[in-house]
Amino acid sequence: MQPIIELRNVSKSFGTVVALQDLSFAVHAGEVHCLLGDNGAGKSTLIKILSGVHPPSKGSYLIGGEPAHITSPRQALDRGIATVYQDLAMIPLLSITRNFFLGREPMKGVSPFARLDVAHADRIVVKELAEIGIDVRDPSQAVGTLSGGERQCLAIARAVHFGARVLILDEPTSALGVHQAAIVLKYVAQARSRGLGVVFISHNIHHAFAVADRFTLLNRGRSMGTFPRSAVTRDDVLHVMAGGEDLRRVEREISELGARRMASG
Repeated sequence: MQPIIELRNVSKSFGTVVALQDLSFAVHAGEVHCLLGDNGAGKSTLIKILSGVHPPSKGSYLIGGEPAHITSPRQALDRGIATVYQDLAMIPLLSITRNFFLGREPMKGVSPFARLDVAHADRIVVKELAEIGIDVRDPSQAVGTLSGGERQCLAIARAVHFGARVLILDEPTSALGVHQAAIVLKYVAQARSRGLGVVFISHNIHHAFAVADRFTLLNRGRSMGTFPRSAVTRDDVLHVMAGGEDLRRVEREISELGARRMASG
């Protein structure tokens, strides 16, 4: 099956700093591709390349199998690639409806007297959120009154409503409790069942294993491999993320240091 989006042998440098090196990455329709890595692994740079913030220094970016030159997040959105960042790009004091349609408000009337079609917008918001199990009695309430999980689902539902074919989710469960994280993971699974491709970036192995179909493991800007869920265990992933070889080397050095101290004492 042809991937929706694909990076081939992509590298990204900022001056003398190499953030990504020779990375290949693909997302198919109807799958959750989980991107795992510790801080500094290159996850944020990869997100920004996929979402059009940074062009790759080397390599190819393909959409639907065709070479693409994405130079801005707006272009990425127009091609169906939506990114939901940790801050969710929401204004807490505005209503749920206004946040849902922020920048894309449905209008009625003729310019210069056009105005927001509030009733139509409210109906859409209530319907979209009901489909993911969030009961909103009053869509005019401030979005800041929603829980963290509900706001995360609102941001995802907004992207899906406006035609996203690929969802890039940046640590969607990082600041959530168990119940709220479960709501978000359930909706990620719903997005997959609708045929969307999902890039799920996370530090949380347990949340990743709950929804992921494939894993790509990053370490210091390099891919440590892409694996189907059936081919790796939680311990395998933790070993790579934590830099297992580095940890063993440090443990040996500490052990040797302790032995020398005991010998000298």
